[in-house]
Amino acid sequence: MSPLSTKLERGLELVLFVSRWLLAPLYLGMIAALVLILYVFFHELVEQFRHANGLDGEGVILLSLSLIDLSLTANLILIVMFSGYENFVSKLHIANHEDRPSWMGTVDFSGLKLKLIASIVAISGIALLRSFLPLGDRSVPVEGARIAWMVAIHLTFVVSGVLLALMDWLTSRTEEHGHSG
Repeated sequence: MSPLSTKLERGLELVLFVSRWLLAPLYLGMIAALVLILYVFFHELVEQFRHANGLDGEGVILLSLSLIDLSLTANLILIVMFSGYENFVSKLHIANHEDRPSWMGTVDFSGLKLKLIASIVAISGIALLRSFLPLGDRSVPVEGARIAWMVAIHLTFVVSGVLLALMDWLTSRTEEHGHSG
């Protein structure tokens, strides 16, 4: 290999390596999304407290499910933000911080995919449950087609999660088999 092609190759590799920092603004955008989720969370909570006299048990359950949904979404963003940054950009240099979550630095891309799909299944399940609760109220029209689509989408997420887990399991078995021989 000539000295010029070696220099070009090293230059290209350096550009490719440094380009990972283009992801950093995306993770900063996720912080903005967390702020918006926090705003919506408290806005919904305050609005429901303002109308607390009109709340019944079902209303409280629906509010709780909405808040859980927002919380799960925020957790998902946090997991993607930390894991994505550590897997694709740079390590976070906070190893000795007392508040560092134990899972940080241990979630690889495969684990991130599984956590992502599990969170999506949970969020989808909560949305589905929220749509089922008003069905007992005769004054609320049943939107059968909408609910059927929601069930189909939820099942698609569940099947996708199972298939992702199966693919990861098969990959790990293949890698174990390749290393043992």
